Amino acid sequence: MSEHHSINRQILLVSRPQGAASGDNFKLVHTPLEPLTDGQVRVRNHFLSLDPYMRGRMDDSKSYAASQPLNEVMIGGTVGEVVESKNPKFAIGDKVVGI
Repeated sequence: MSEHHSINRQILLVSRPQGAASGDNFKLVHTPLEPLTDGQVRVRNHFLSLDPYMRGRMDDSKSYAASQPLNEVMIGGTVGEVVESKNPKFAIGDKVVGI
């Protein structure tokens, strides 16, 4: 794997927005990819669904969806492609959807 493919780029929620969310509420971090273990796959995400409920999760308040912890990657629906596999059910190049 090239160095470009050995780094995971993550956007973390680092502060609670007051009103509209802005770039200051997020931080881009680079983390090394860990080797896969048996049964795992690595997916390069091509699309992320940005949904209105995500803004509510950025607040620290009770709601139907749990509040997003600070300094963690926010979950969302994704569409991607398997780029590495140690799972017999998934081959490199398979298109997948997930969260």
